[in-house]
Amino acid sequence: FILSERGKEATQRPTTMATTLLRRCVHHPFLGSVTTSAAGATSSSLLGAQHLTARSIRPATAAAAAIASTTANATANANAVAARYMSTDGHKHRNIGISAHIDSGKTTLTERILFYTGRINSIHDVRGKDGVGAKMDSMDLEREKGITIQSAATFCRWKDAHINIIDTPGHVDFTIEVERALRVLDGGILVLCGVSGVQSQSLTVDRQMKRYNVPRLAFINKLDRQGSNPNKVIDDLRNQLKLNAAAVQIPIGLEGDHSGVIDLVEMKSITFHGENGEDVEYGDIPADMEGAVEEKRLELIERLADVDDDIAELFLMEEMPETEDLKAAIRRQVIACSFVPVFMGSAFKNRGVQPLLDGVVSYLPEPVEKPNFALDRSKGEEKVPVTGLDTDSLLALAFKLEETPFGQLTYMRVYQGMLKKGEYITNVNDGKKVKLNRIVRMHSDEMEDVTEAGSGEVVAMFGIDCRSMDTFSDGSMDLAMSSMFVPEPVMSLAIKPAKSNMQNNFAKALTKFTKEDPTLRVRIDPETKETILSGMGELHLEVYIERMNREYNVECIAGQPNVNYKETINRKVEFDYLHKKQTGGSGQYAKVMGYIEPLTEEEQKEAGVANEFDNRCTGTNIPPEYYTSCEKGMGDATTEGALVGCEVEGLRVVLQDGAAHAVDSSDMAFRICMASAIRDAMKRAAPSILEPMMSVEVEIPSEFQGTVVAGLNRRMGLIQSSDMNEDGSGMKIVAEVPLSNMFGYSTEIRSQTQGKGEFTMEYLKHLPVTKNIQEELMAKYREEMEQKQAA
Repeated sequence: FILSERGKEATQRPTTMATTLLRRCVHHPFLGSVTTSAAGATSSSLLGAQHLTARSIRPATAAAAAIASTTANATANANAVAARYMSTDGHKHRNIGISAHIDSGKTTLTERILFYTGRINSIHDVRGKDGVGAKMDSMDLEREKGITIQSAATFCRWKDAHINIIDTPGHVDFTIEVERALRVLDGGILVLCGVSGVQSQSLTVDRQMKRYNVPRLAFINKLDRQGSNPNKVIDDLRNQLKLNAAAVQIPIGLEGDHSGVIDLVEMKSITFHGENGEDVEYGDIPADMEGAVEEKRLELIERLADVDDDIAELFLMEEMPETEDLKAAIRRQVIACSFVPVFMGSAFKNRGVQPLLDGVVSYLPEPVEKPNFALDRSKGEEKVPVTGLDTDSLLALAFKLEETPFGQLTYMRVYQGMLKKGEYITNVNDGKKVKLNRIVRMHSDEMEDVTEAGSGEVVAMFGIDCRSMDTFSDGSMDLAMSSMFVPEPVMSLAIKPAKSNMQNNFAKALTKFTKEDPTLRVRIDPETKETILSGMGELHLEVYIERMNREYNVECIAGQPNVNYKETINRKVEFDYLHKKQTGGSGQYAKVMGYIEPLTEEEQKEAGVANEFDNRCTGTNIPPEYYTSCEKGMGDATTEGALVGCEVEGLRVVLQDGAAHAVDSSDMAFRICMASAIRDAMKRAAPSILEPMMSVEVEIPSEFQGTVVAGLNRRMGLIQSSDMNEDGSGMKIVAEVPLSNMFGYSTEIRSQTQGKGEFTMEYLKHLPVTKNIQEELMAKYREEMEQKQAA
């Protein structure tokens, strides 16, 4: 009979395990079907010789012989399994990320990869009826929403290759997870929907892959769906992403007839059978497809000839390259980021995944083959090539942090040297030495302890207090790995805990979340004193608010942030104010005279202050020691304006004269007098409300120009410039828009541009609001004040 991976158990209980092992093997997902005869003979139908070894035991006439054989084979199998993922010596090594637009099938594809490589024993779908959810979606929120929120790492073995895989989110709100995965990986699989083709997040992922020079394969998924068209998707790759892409497979049938693929390199058909597509059959090309195969193979060779000299030479001599030459050329150009081979299939229907894994091993680079550079901080951050050898000094990058019940889990990519348990490593950024107490390999949310990790490995460890993108070494050199690009947040919410006793947990949650996610920003607005949470979109912020509730038991109240309005005056007004108060004993007496007038922007910049105090008093009507009290009184008056209680700016106060009392005058009396005089004068100085204007930069495909400009006009925006890029495919629009009208714009621009538009904004200046808005704000302020007084 055939041993399962659980042969380890047989070494512990050989007498009782023989029957159990046989029963398990009969239903093992990778070993096909096993039939037993009365004489005890065993035969099996296997999926090639991909990752498990089938052993046939000759019919035994005695039970003792069978058990002895079982024990021997089980011991060997247990040893093999124990070492299976622990070493890559003598084997190929791949670090890959799976990225795509939301709902293109990344997590489903990863689930099949784990199944076919023996890492999991059964398939669970993202929104499966069994309610289990995909292996890589380990967070409860991910399984409820049916989307990936955090990137998840795992590892597997395919044939003679060790593969580290990171499954990334597809939603634009979680783009930082894709960014940091691609920063540390050596290759990627760009998954595309066979129906929708290149979508908005496909463009973002493409930009990220190009930013870090990540070699990639493309996988056109969902070819079983109605309307799937792989030729259109390949055209999209060439036209929209400007990639030199060509198919290395063509599908056998589409939609309901999709049953397999034809390999254009090996020139054979591949079909998938069995309950979960685990039985792969290789055969001849169907006669009715020979014409299409020849045409697509020629197209593949032409595309390669454009970038590869060896193939170009054969092409010009009208010779067809040998299979091995073609494979070598594809590999060379994929690693050079000059060519993208396109694979096809349907992950959900279990078709095309095994050939894709073969492509990962054949075409994507070893860690040492992808050029990586460190920055020598002792030589002005001069670029130094990273060797990628285990024997060199350690260089590792902490690229992701995650809080767990055991403390902070730090994901680290080893670029050269070795990480060994019990040794010390140095944080290059702050010089702190840390002991490695525990090193683990991640399988989604499960951990497997290891004692060491070599160059090219992706591992995680506990007890490392650091920030995302810190570099670690063995202390022998001052090299740092370059950081990653972090996009600016596009949306903000004002948040506060529902109950005051939740404040401590609220602060802990915000500290943890901002440490693990660089795109999540928290600040206290100095004007409104609100806690402002900024992120990449509505879903991004919604997820963190929900996580606060689940993980820290903090219920949050969220709403639009208050806009930082200001007030100013528009004409010169004189004041002559007497403050006199007698309550028995020493009283209060002060008198001030002068005027207030508007301060222009140029004068504000020249003076370096928003409001100016000018003392023009002569003589000692106001004793000199009270001048500072008068200036403080101006500060009190300008913190709260007369219209809506906002800060006042653009005001010059000129003090000309006044009067004092020998007994009743004091610092406090003059401070109150000055504040009251200015407040009274501001009401007569044609006050107005100022609102913050934002400089908004919008980048869109040119076909959406009319829609986007109309949307900005509706938001009271003033278009400043509109520039088209060199090839005419995209536009950059710069506009000035009031901040109060920008709430919800991130959602609007995505819907207007099919998710392809992006915008950034920054504060420009404060400008007066229109008359109707001023009246609305004043009415709202009066209502709030009445409610406060009633309370």
